[in-house]
Amino acid sequence: MLIQRSCARALSTHHRPLAPISSSSSSSLLLRSAHSLSPSLSSFRFLSFPFSSSPSPSPSPSPSHKRSKLPLAALLEIGGVKIAKDDVVRESDPANNVPDSIFSKIGLQLHRRDNHPIGILKNTIYDYFDTNFPAKFAKFDDLCPIVSVKQNFDDVLVPADHVSRSYNDTYYVDAQTVLRCHTSAHQAELLRKGHSHFLVTGDVYRRDSIDSTHYPVFHQMEGFRVFSPDEWAGSGMDGTSYAAMDLKKSLEGLAKHLFGAVDMRWVDTYFPFTNPSFELEIYFQEKWMEVLGCGVTEQEILKRNGRMDHVAWAFGLGLERLAMVLFDIPDIRLFWSNDQRFTSQFSEGKLGVKFKSFSKYPPCYKDMSFWISDAFTENNLCEVVRGIAGDLVEEVKLIDNFTNKKGMTSHCYRIAYRSMERSLTDEEINQLQWSVREAVQNKLNVILR
Repeated sequence: MLIQRSCARALSTHHRPLAPISSSSSSSLLLRSAHSLSPSLSSFRFLSFPFSSSPSPSPSPSPSHKRSKLPLAALLEIGGVKIAKDDVVRESDPANNVPDSIFSKIGLQLHRRDNHPIGILKNTIYDYFDTNFPAKFAKFDDLCPIVSVKQNFDDVLVPADHVSRSYNDTYYVDAQTVLRCHTSAHQAELLRKGHSHFLVTGDVYRRDSIDSTHYPVFHQMEGFRVFSPDEWAGSGMDGTSYAAMDLKKSLEGLAKHLFGAVDMRWVDTYFPFTNPSFELEIYFQEKWMEVLGCGVTEQEILKRNGRMDHVAWAFGLGLERLAMVLFDIPDIRLFWSNDQRFTSQFSEGKLGVKFKSFSKYPPCYKDMSFWISDAFTENNLCEVVRGIAGDLVEEVKLIDNFTNKKGMTSHCYRIAYRSMERSLTDEEINQLQWSVREAVQNKLNVILR
């Protein structure tokens, strides 16, 4: 409970609009004055948003590279909340499924680095809203990523049986606390604090597959605007229609701000927290591409948070997904690189500078076959592989499966290993693969073939 209370206090004391922070702030990005957390706490995906995507690069694993040997900060401070490793990674708690590799990303806050593609994109979106809605939108980009199940799911009307609540999809600190899956986890709290226009940006966490566009930590931005009855009274429209009209106009302007003069289309969709709900697509690089999800906020959310007679709109977008397109970044792992050949290519305020690849190192493929159990999931497999190989694993792909006459099912996965910064040795890759095989067999209750 102490983490939840501390995060709530941090939210209440850090809800003022935030000025973008320069990357020259060094370690102050991680450390701020604040509340501490007990090291012995007992309690503490979703789609692609609720709308919808380490201080150094992953070290070269040695043959004995183990989870406990990852270099981790003993204490972090985010948004006024002190977070110790033992508060988040607790192997003795059966409800906890947060590995060291995920804890190592907490507090890095790529979105607050003005010379990083994620920070550049965030600030460009800020510029659009500051220009078109002067002094309207409060900005939050330093809110604690540890939230309650209620904040993450219940407050945004995610059904109790929704797949996103499963341990297969979400990182649980304990049965009642998670690493946020989306920035909407702060929506209800901000409404209760009296905010009517806000942008929330932050790192979000989801257990996911391994390939060039998926990573278990990424960054989102949510926008939210509330309308009072007098704002639509003279429009000749009901509140919902008025909010939907304003939403589409605002987001079409944002798309033009980011991508220039492009064709756009709106696609009706479903989200549990908005009705009606839409996805905005643009025609870019000779194909239709989804930019964001959005909709008119469900009345139940507004009623629960003291806005009985109001309407609102909300949108959410994944920053990595758009930044990969705008900067021509081919692999999502690159966002976490400290290699100067990557970081030196980007400058504050320069959106759309095209990334020049510096890695021509070939991938190495290793196949692994095993008989699965009923409890097997691909997300669990990917967590195990990431725990061993870190960012040296490029892709895990199912290439074959069959069921024999006894009803046993076999899966064959192809694992692609590739460093973005150097060549991997045969010995290194073989040791990684043997470690992966051993861990998969021991942790996933499968029978290797």
